[in-house]
Amino acid sequence: MTNLSRWPALVLTAGLATRLQPLSHTRAKAALPVSGEALVVRILRALRAAGVTNVVLNLHHRPDTITREVGDGSALGLAVRYSWETEVLGSAGGPARAVPLLEADRFLVVNGDTLADVDLAALAARHVDTNALVTMAVVDGNPNYNGIIADDAGLVRGFGREPGAFHFIGVQAVNAAAFAGVSPDRRSETVHGIYPDLIAQRPGSLRVMRTAAEFFDIGTPRDYLETALQLAAREGRPPDRGRDCDIAPDAELIGTVLWDDVTIGAGASLVRCVVADHVRVPAGARHVECSLVMRDNELVAVPF
Repeated sequence: MTNLSRWPALVLTAGLATRLQPLSHTRAKAALPVSGEALVVRILRALRAAGVTNVVLNLHHRPDTITREVGDGSALGLAVRYSWETEVLGSAGGPARAVPLLEADRFLVVNGDTLADVDLAALAARHVDTNALVTMAVVDGNPNYNGIIADDAGLVRGFGREPGAFHFIGVQAVNAAAFAGVSPDRRSETVHGIYPDLIAQRPGSLRVMRTAAEFFDIGTPRDYLETALQLAAREGRPPDRGRDCDIAPDAELIGTVLWDDVTIGAGASLVRCVVADHVRVPAGARHVECSLVMRDNELVAVPF
């Protein structure tokens, strides 16, 4: 099995997370708490457990909320560096910018909004054995959504809606050469950009590794809440309660996650809600299935 100590990883954490609004106005998606720790910390722990020791995170939106959780990575047994993007560079431009920091011909790329228990050593080994430029971890897909079209040998033929197409779960092994010629200063994408070109120019350079890995894709506030509650229940923890929270004794909280510095007034009732940092919920308030944030010192509730 491939020794991943020589494989750095790039974790993609620069995105704007527009589907997660209004929560993403407060934190970057990768900084969301999930059963006691930030999403990005869970990803980094998994990388370290697989043997990875060097990681690069790309940053743009609310970078402070990520760096305060990760720092230099030493608390996690990692050496972490940051690739800064003054504008979001996308799934191809971001890696092109980060390649000099990764200092490796081969590396892992992991989406910062997905938890997936992929066998990373097996993915790396498959990548090396097939001499691919890109090897994407996939599960069986849904024909109603765009997917990866690949043959029985794992060779990628294209992308789109087709029976038998696979679903990419946010983890891939790549060669730096896959991003050769990609501008590190201009936005560009992989699936909707350079990958179709690679398929045309170098047949066999894109492959998939089919896996039965469990994965959680945190795209929307509802997705986030479901993931946070499911993992908390599995790990025997209560729903997240952040630092410096003040909850009235008679307040009712059902299936609700609280971030930091939250105040819940007397008699308030929250059912399946996400309460962002610094929110003040007044006494007697009632909210069901919504995100709660503060805007101009006023409480705003946005339904899922």
